[in-house]
Amino acid sequence: MKLRLEKGKQNELILLAKGNNTWKELSKLLNLNEDYLCRDLKNERILISEKLYNELCRISNKNFDNFIIDKLDDNWGKSKGGLNSTGSTIKLVRPQFNEKLAEFIGAVLGDGSVHSYKKGKKVGVYQIKIAGDYVRDKNYHRYLSFLAKSLFNLKSKFVLCSKNNERFLNFYSKELVGFFNEMGIQSGDKIKNQSTIPTWIYSNNSLLRACLRGLIDTDGCISRMSNRDSNLLRISFTNHDYRLLYDSRNVFISLGFTPSKLIDNKKYYISKQSEIEKYLKEIGFSNDKHKNRYNKFKSPVV
Repeated sequence: MKLRLEKGKQNELILLAKGNNTWKELSKLLNLNEDYLCRDLKNERILISEKLYNELCRISNKNFDNFIIDKLDDNWGKSKGGLNSTGSTIKLVRPQFNEKLAEFIGAVLGDGSVHSYKKGKKVGVYQIKIAGDYVRDKNYHRYLSFLAKSLFNLKSKFVLCSKNNERFLNFYSKELVGFFNEMGIQSGDKIKNQSTIPTWIYSNNSLLRACLRGLIDTDGCISRMSNRDSNLLRISFTNHDYRLLYDSRNVFISLGFTPSKLIDNKKYYISKQSEIEKYLKEIGFSNDKHKNRYNKFKSPVV
């Protein structure tokens, strides 16, 4: 349940709860990401949950019930404009905002795209498409297909293009596209739109790790640092969406990693060997091609 308070009151309640604490102390007390608390909740960009509202009232010893003007279910799939048009749609199960969803979103941001194809004056086809290598991403696309089924109860379609060594995992759903649009991942050119990690994922580190897993599994790579130093590895992330590149790098930093500077505004590396192990332990891979490459590179050279 989400609560809509009178304008300015959500900000006031959070500041009362903060008191003499630092933002870091308050975020730790509430088990929230500091940026999410300061940037989104305090500035009233996002409605406050009933659970968090009750906790803030308890900490501040204040009651703001008189300022509640609306209580909303966590509905989704209803967006403005063309997505409100009537027509035949597949009704989806409302997903939980959990690690599975965060990982799926990471995969879409990494190597996916969101489309609303126009036919004349009406929007006709709603699609989310995730690209991959024809051979090496076969198992991973199956994994994402099962993941989407568990999240949305939505079937997927595999499109194979052997000539171009490509495969695509397609989802056709008006409500799914609407859901992604509401989270800020707009239809069309994601580089032009500067699509990035939705704000709700910043609410805790487990969600951030899951989203990074989706990003690295799609647009990341694990490789040797050099042929000579065969056991020295690095993880790279390459993407032409500068905002996503910048934000994901900052997430790595917040989780205790030290990624390289942005290279040509399109990639960065994690090169410390201790952090490669940290990545495997705390984040890991769902894509077999990365697991296989890691095992291959770590095997003794004969």
